[in-house]
Amino acid sequence: MAPGAASSTLAGQARRLCAEEFVKGLPPAVRSVVAHARQRLDEPADRDTVMRRRDLVAHLLERAPAWHRRLVAALRQALLHGPADASRTGAESRPPATLHTMSLVDDETIELEIMVSRLALAIMDRASWEYSDLRARVCSLEGRGELDPGDLLRAHVLAKLAVDTWLAAGLTQGDWSDMQHVLQEEFAQLVELAYHEANHWLVERHVLPEIDLRPLVRRHRDAPLPVTGLDLGPQSRFGAGDGTPSAFVPSRPGALGAPQGYVGEETRMMTRAAALPRSSDHVEAVLGRLNRLVGRHVPGFLASTRPRALSPALGRAIETAQASIRQRLTPETGRGELGRASVPVMLDELHQRKQALKRAAATPEERATIEIVALLFQSILTEERIPAAIRVWFARLQMPVLRVAVGEPDFFATVDHPARRLIDRMGACVMGFDSAGASGADADAALEKEIKRIVQVVEAYPDTGRRVFQTVLTEFERFLEHYFRHEHQASKKGVSLAQQVEQRETLAIQYTIELRKMLNEVPVQDGVRQFLFQVWADVLAITAVRHGVGSEPTKTMKRAAADLIWSASAKVTREERAEVIRRLPVLLKALREGMGAAGLDANAQDDHIRQLNDALAAAFTAKAAAIPADRLHELMERLETLEDLLPEAGEAAIDEAMVLDLSGHETEDLEVVTEGGSMPSQAMIAWARELQVGSWYMLEFRGRTEPVQLAWQGLRRQLSLFVSASGRCVLFQQQRLAAFLQAGLLLPAQDEALTVRATRSALAKLDVDASVLDG
Repeated sequence: MAPGAASSTLAGQARRLCAEEFVKGLPPAVRSVVAHARQRLDEPADRDTVMRRRDLVAHLLERAPAWHRRLVAALRQALLHGPADASRTGAESRPPATLHTMSLVDDETIELEIMVSRLALAIMDRASWEYSDLRARVCSLEGRGELDPGDLLRAHVLAKLAVDTWLAAGLTQGDWSDMQHVLQEEFAQLVELAYHEANHWLVERHVLPEIDLRPLVRRHRDAPLPVTGLDLGPQSRFGAGDGTPSAFVPSRPGALGAPQGYVGEETRMMTRAAALPRSSDHVEAVLGRLNRLVGRHVPGFLASTRPRALSPALGRAIETAQASIRQRLTPETGRGELGRASVPVMLDELHQRKQALKRAAATPEERATIEIVALLFQSILTEERIPAAIRVWFARLQMPVLRVAVGEPDFFATVDHPARRLIDRMGACVMGFDSAGASGADADAALEKEIKRIVQVVEAYPDTGRRVFQTVLTEFERFLEHYFRHEHQASKKGVSLAQQVEQRETLAIQYTIELRKMLNEVPVQDGVRQFLFQVWADVLAITAVRHGVGSEPTKTMKRAAADLIWSASAKVTREERAEVIRRLPVLLKALREGMGAAGLDANAQDDHIRQLNDALAAAFTAKAAAIPADRLHELMERLETLEDLLPEAGEAAIDEAMVLDLSGHETEDLEVVTEGGSMPSQAMIAWARELQVGSWYMLEFRGRTEPVQLAWQGLRRQLSLFVSASGRCVLFQQQRLAAFLQAGLLLPAQDEALTVRATRSALAKLDVDASVLDG
């Protein structure tokens, strides 16, 4: 549906309906929270716990109505003015924080961010199906590829409003922690219903009645997820009137679709068309489900939001285990030893180490964390696509990751914890399409050496938490840039060529922009203008790249441009015409040399010369005023110093429509993709911008299908270079890259990150037997 006034109105009405449904369901949700708090008074507990529960009930009875009023007001404010204003109904004095800067802010802000994140995860765990449909419909109406980060429809925005207004009403973070499980259940159900009603309303108005099912296919779960909390009786706020939970009521005709954020059984890409990877919504849903599952068996796992210290006994046990692992997997013996070890032997060692750590643990939360981290590394270490030499270093990360997971609860609650991101980035670089690793052989020595260095740095600073992981992650990204440019045998020549292409294209665009500015008020024939913009700007760029911007050949091409501008201006005297005729042979020779250097063949050169001759002939009979001498002198000076006027490459506002045809850059060492693929959606274009250097893909191009690795991305990611193990280098423009992704001609080796896959594997085992968390 094309975006327009009517479409935007529908989108706004859908947001308003969603907010109204949320507000409508708030009173029973608040009553349910209070009722659950009262029920806990009847449960046996020690004296301190009983007193705390009584205080909590008193707080809720006194302040829950104010929380309800504030939350309704905040929702209305956000609907009218956006969440930035609405959030001020909460803790106005609280400074903004991000998870990347937690070490630089106070504990209260850290705890607040974790509370918001966990609530958002719980919402997406339950409502991700409906959210994905609603997001697609609203984005279609508004003609955009994605909702704004502060859109009221986003779970994180709703979660922040809920937490901010809770605190503003006088309730505490401790109160929230005590009721966290119930609050998450109630809000997840409430938001799901609001999304569902908004979807139903849009479908009735024929807005995407059928969501595109090509990217992924959702499989039915065997049974609905259990909903804990109060039984609200037969008048449940969910369902289709027949007892079916709304999560299983399709919001479109036919089979259930598959939004990117769905988590349940493993979802596979069923068609090569539009093979989108698992989105951040999917990752949040996986983490949310893990937190909910563990929280049901170990309530303190969710209640503890502040960073916590290791118990002394566990700290000593981790040090002992790490020393044992280092001895078992030394650099000298690790390559062969772990590679030859059978999977059962390796898993037995992991199990024995886990049991020893659990015996040293002091709390149920520590034991649960030990179990989960062990399950994560069980999955990682049995991943066949990780080369044996690299698997050694992943194994040595287990104890540092356990230490940070015990000490920082948000390790299991946030999608961007640096420890998880480090493992994912290293995994993406070494996991290709076969069990022998990315290239079908041992990992590259330089890459293996860097991973070894990173692990040893992490081991050397065990008490620095996330900071050491963030530091080495940044260093790894810098290494990859240097590695593919200077050390990777298959890519370094291609990267050099790709950089030359980008430099030429960027200079050509910048020269075009500046030439247009210079000629804006100069009376020059249109044919000459177009030649300067479309041909000569590229000639200047090529000459500057080959010989340098201050070289004599570049100055010669600039003088040719100045001579052409003067020659093509009006000539009103016999002397001026004679001077044009005298200069013409030298000018034509320079123009042909420049066009030849730019790769234009003789026929193309003849066409341009013929058009320029017509423009020069027209100048002889033109009635317009000639270019004044002082204006011409100023123009010549600006051409001489043109590079000084150019914006920085990273700052230039480059219109994609101005990017020149790259086919002329094709060489035997560099293939340039100029056709193929399907018309990309905005989601695919966004995905093309997010691809990370080092990750692997399967490329089908010019009759060959083979694994390729993303080795380089240019400024603003307009150009991307992929390289195969055999040294084949393939260059894409951003739009063409998105077209190949859309058509399934370029498929990712991983449809989800290594730690996300490991988390789903852990969930599958915990679904079968969650009692392992307790002992």
